[in-house]
Amino acid sequence: MNHIKAIAFDLYGTLFDVHSVAVQCDEHFPGRGQEISNVWRQKQLEYTWLRSLMNRYIPFEHVTEEALRFTIRHLGLELDEASCRSLSDAYLRLQAYPEVPDALRALRDRGLKLAILSNGSPHSIDAVVTHAGLRSSFDHLLSVDPVRVYKPDNRAYELGEQAFGVGRREILFVSSNAWDATGARYFGFPTCWINRGGKTFEEMGQRPDWEVNGLDRLVTLFASAAA
Repeated sequence: MNHIKAIAFDLYGTLFDVHSVAVQCDEHFPGRGQEISNVWRQKQLEYTWLRSLMNRYIPFEHVTEEALRFTIRHLGLELDEASCRSLSDAYLRLQAYPEVPDALRALRDRGLKLAILSNGSPHSIDAVVTHAGLRSSFDHLLSVDPVRVYKPDNRAYELGEQAFGVGRREILFVSSNAWDATGARYFGFPTCWINRGGKTFEEMGQRPDWEVNGLDRLVTLFASAAA
């Protein structure tokens, strides 16, 4: 890891827990919160991929709302406009995983440049990071919005290379999403997969360079490499 000069992090599910919205879902639909969150997240991802394939880009928060409307209808529930707005806005106030603030601080202390490279819109990325009090942890907040296509398209990953101004082999890409780590690895980033739940990595021709179960373990890897 000694050649790494910068780190680009995925946002959703990597630094922030997308299923923290289950609490708000349960307030609106008692007893169904986690179920709603699970379907909502899967459909949200599917819509980003499908819209990229169809060349029908819309900002991430609109995809999130579309996925929510599908989820509620799919589960046979009813969604009024006030609840739709409230739940969609919950995605702007996701909770960071507990180890994230200290880990980011430790990585910055090592002289590494840090960025978020996310499918989120500029507004949604800034809202999530600012709400968590972590805006100052990052040198760049990079949204796919300028290229109007979602990860894992190469044009999305190129944003990280352009922002840092160094070669892709010097940028570590960190994601908890195996499909995202796969796409970044094909692009040429060294990758670290955050596998918090003991999941199985995708079978799409790539493997992450490192696998850890939390961001604090990534800090340990850098410390060990420097020892």
